[in-house]
Amino acid sequence: MAYPNPNISETQPVIRQLDEGAINRIAAGEVVERPASAVKELVENAIDAGATRITVEYADGGKTLIRVTDDGCGIAPGDLTLALSRHATSKIDGSDLLNIHTFGFRGEALPSLGAVGRLGICSRAAGYDGAEIAVKGGQLGTVRPAALNGGTVVTLRDLFFATPARLKFLRTDRAEAQAIGDVIKRLAMAEPFVQFTLRDVSGEGAGRDVFRVGAEQGDLFDALQGRLAQVLGREFADNALPIDAEREGLHLTGFAALPTYSRGSAVAQYLFVNGRAVRDKLLVGALRGAYFDFLSRDRHPAAALFLDCDPNLVDVNVHPAKSEVRFRDPGLARGLIVSALRHALANAGHRASSTVADATLGAMQPEPTGARIYQMDRPSLGARTAAYGAQAPGFAETAGVWGRVDMPAEDVVETAEEEFPLGTARGQVHENYIIAQTATGMVLVDQHAAHERLVYEKLKRQMAENGVAAQALLIPEIVELSANDCALLLGLADDLARFGLGLEAFGGSAVAVRETPAILGEVNARALLLDILDELADQNDSNLLQAKIEAILSRIACHGSIRSGRRMRAEEMNALLREMEATPHSGQCNHGRPTYVELKLADIERLFGRT
Repeated sequence: MAYPNPNISETQPVIRQLDEGAINRIAAGEVVERPASAVKELVENAIDAGATRITVEYADGGKTLIRVTDDGCGIAPGDLTLALSRHATSKIDGSDLLNIHTFGFRGEALPSLGAVGRLGICSRAAGYDGAEIAVKGGQLGTVRPAALNGGTVVTLRDLFFATPARLKFLRTDRAEAQAIGDVIKRLAMAEPFVQFTLRDVSGEGAGRDVFRVGAEQGDLFDALQGRLAQVLGREFADNALPIDAEREGLHLTGFAALPTYSRGSAVAQYLFVNGRAVRDKLLVGALRGAYFDFLSRDRHPAAALFLDCDPNLVDVNVHPAKSEVRFRDPGLARGLIVSALRHALANAGHRASSTVADATLGAMQPEPTGARIYQMDRPSLGARTAAYGAQAPGFAETAGVWGRVDMPAEDVVETAEEEFPLGTARGQVHENYIIAQTATGMVLVDQHAAHERLVYEKLKRQMAENGVAAQALLIPEIVELSANDCALLLGLADDLARFGLGLEAFGGSAVAVRETPAILGEVNARALLLDILDELADQNDSNLLQAKIEAILSRIACHGSIRSGRRMRAEEMNALLREMEATPHSGQCNHGRPTYVELKLADIERLFGRT
């Protein structure tokens, strides 16, 4: 049964010009989604004005009050009314919408905020007296004199009072406050030379500082590292690798964490394009692709990456909130991110995150001690070397006082541990863990996980050198697809062929699968192609075939590595340690877990109260 459309009148519809207030309220629905959106727009305006100190105050999660104070260039009294007009901006002249060097450029934020809340602007520009103007629900007031030393103070009260239906869609005060904090932290990362203060002034009293970072000094990299340590924590800074790579006009900088410093969700991923925080599927997919060989699917990398380029190479005018961008050459941007991160991870060698050792020490609960025992002077190298022989398992068994530690006395290697980052093997416990002594502490190695990674890296090198063997199908499998999907796969045919998947056109929108990777065995070609297409649609790129092949290599490496429960001789243990030091990514197993834990002697002594 057909029902009449309530939106269609029986008479001829009339086209009307909406009034300015309705236009601004519609624009506010796109630009100002929640209090955090208003904070973002106002703080970006302050940064564009050249501010070096920005203070943000909010009450009740930003629903009743948002106040942004800056020391920027200010607004002349004669421009205050114009600043509240739709599409009025000082950022661009309108002649080139691609050559944009500022955060704002639409001229929509202030009139949109004035249309849905009670907005007041007090500002003083150099050479002018201070002035203020107010707008309530789109009704503009007059410009009046005001006392202000310099800069601008924007006050927004009762957000969405003019559109009460929008208030129903806001979350709790705490959730909205967290969203505001996230916005400020992202802007603080993008602008390390600017001081940011975030205050909660809900209720009575002077309020409290929620977040505060001072302006950083030094060059950009030092300033960025210092700012990230303040925003993301010292642990991230200590376990992050510097990124600095350039390719065809794109420059990538920032820091990316070691795989063993992974997270359970993508909350620690911060991506910026020309200083603007974005949530772009292309960039997120590139970050995930760079780590996919080092993390299991339920773990996520942590990174703060800044991609800078000529504004003409990227379009930021594709989303009302400017949270998405479109690159002129998306493949170039993705390739730069993947290659730069993998190069940095390879250069990290066997390094694992310091949080592994912290977690290990945290799991150790020493018994309470009485009086403090002070550490005696550290013995000399000669005294320690002589002591090693007396402490060796063979000597201990002869003396009848030690339990078994699987290293015969004649296998003790008298090599100074200072020569090697992972030290010299001193024993094996539970037929699975190697204990090595370093110059500054000790290392505990999971022999199976470590050797599994070493074998896996060797198999990958062989695959890269010799290619992936392809198994020709006796009867090619014909897969019917849509025209777009067919063209997409055929465009990737050369890339897929490198991994042993041979495709060719079969007329119409069908493709013929003539070869499949031999290492995968029997393959459902149609299901494999559909999975690749799904990944392309979701991430604009597909690592599925490579991931499947490398998953097989990982299983082969697992079965071909040193098994848990095998006793190893000293030369075998030391050979494993030396190979770990020479092999990239050996600090984590094939699933991102650590292959070794390093404990500093000072931390061990602290456990036993020897400080």
